[in-house]
Amino acid sequence: MGAESKPGQDFDVAMMREALRHAAQAAEHGEVPVGAVVVRDGSIIACGYNAPISVSDPTAHAEIRAMREAAGVLKNYRLSDCTIYVTLEPCAMCAGAILHARIARVVYGAADPKTGACGSIVNLFAESRLNHHAEVTPGVLADECGRMLSTFFAARRVRTRVEGDVED
Repeated sequence: MGAESKPGQDFDVAMMREALRHAAQAAEHGEVPVGAVVVRDGSIIACGYNAPISVSDPTAHAEIRAMREAAGVLKNYRLSDCTIYVTLEPCAMCAGAILHARIARVVYGAADPKTGACGSIVNLFAESRLNHHAEVTPGVLADECGRMLSTFFAARRVRTRVEGDVED
């Protein structure tokens, strides 16, 4: 970023670093390392990390967990004045939940060429027929976010070869 850095970009980087901290928690629990934070008025109000395996819930993605916590904090299912920061491009399920929550802005790190719903596979936020459109800022700390995921999956592949683990 260097001399081209803007105050908003600095804040985005700081919030993405916080999301990365939560992604590391997911990895510590054997989960795909994705972390998310929900921010309102410049403060983190909720956070989450991937936990579908550990809580036996296919919807326990970082974004969903962070939005559930944020809705509880605000006592409102609408999060219209919030921004969500997530280390990996949201999937269709998470993008749909973000749309339903009316989150104003989505900032993500690494693109997801397999399930990304913010432009990699589909772009739900650009679908003109939907009644809400969030601003999307891709690629914040993309290399760092992607490296965390790559490291996790490389270790999993080694473990799979050694232990014969077949879990996805």
